[in-house]
Amino acid sequence: MALTRKEAYLSQEPQAGATDAEMRAFKTQSADCPDPDGNEQLLQEYTQLRERFLRTTNALASAAHDLKTPLAILNGYIELLRSEKLGGLNDRQREVLADMHSSGQRLQHFIQDFLSFSVLEIGEMKLRYETGDMNACLAEVCRLWSNRFQEKGLALYFLANDKLPELAFDSPKVQRVISNLLENASKFTPAGGTVWLHAEPYMWERRSANNPGISSERRQQNIPLPNSVKVSVSDTGPGIPAEYHIEVFDDFFRLPQTENQSDGMGLGLAIARRLVNAMGGKIWVESDPGAGCKFSFIIPLQPTSNAANKGKRTHD
Repeated sequence: MALTRKEAYLSQEPQAGATDAEMRAFKTQSADCPDPDGNEQLLQEYTQLRERFLRTTNALASAAHDLKTPLAILNGYIELLRSEKLGGLNDRQREVLADMHSSGQRLQHFIQDFLSFSVLEIGEMKLRYETGDMNACLAEVCRLWSNRFQEKGLALYFLANDKLPELAFDSPKVQRVISNLLENASKFTPAGGTVWLHAEPYMWERRSANNPGISSERRQQNIPLPNSVKVSVSDTGPGIPAEYHIEVFDDFFRLPQTENQSDGMGLGLAIARRLVNAMGGKIWVESDPGAGCKFSFIIPLQPTSNAANKGKRTHD
């Protein structure tokens, strides 16, 4: 069914997290387009909504930031009491303090997630590229997560890939993406399950609108050298239905069947998506219900111009 002019226009409207470039393109398109259906008013309303959204995001980020200090103090006192340096504890007191410690750590994680989301949402994130070893980056993440996986009765495997070249990347941002994927896997993989972390060189062919296919001549040529690194986290969990393979990366999204099983805010995968996109890469999931999940992301060996402009590249 054909769209009306207004419906066609609305279908191109930027989303709430639109970048400045997208807004400029939207305004330019609006200026070039006749306005029989009140497009100027629509643009004005959108601009007001966007400004209100940013003000709200900033206010919530400020509130979350203000909570960090008192929460850190509370967690510090809990650790001090658990150490029994202020006196001995009975079993019940140890149990209560353990619950308090777990809740405090969970709340601290929520606050950090929301702060990260706010920084990404308002476009204030900075990238810092340094030439390094991706294997060392992944091994460090596994070391940090190994105890948590053992506590949950899960096996975590990572085998270094000697084919990975050194590349310029933002190690803390990559580790954050991997941590979010590992956390997601640990939440939904039942005890006795397995999680694999793997990285490999990858040839990423970006298909443009002018060249959507691969010619027969191209197929007859030798496979070119890899231009990116692909990192994957696979698990033996329940899997994700195909209709949610895109939505799982949306802000504050949680699968309907897992809403009662997860105490998160639904930001882990959304933050991972935003970080990967900022680095000029892409992220996706492959999964069938009952067959586990495989989350993969790609980052280019050479940072794209958009990614490089977001931060400082210290080594070539």
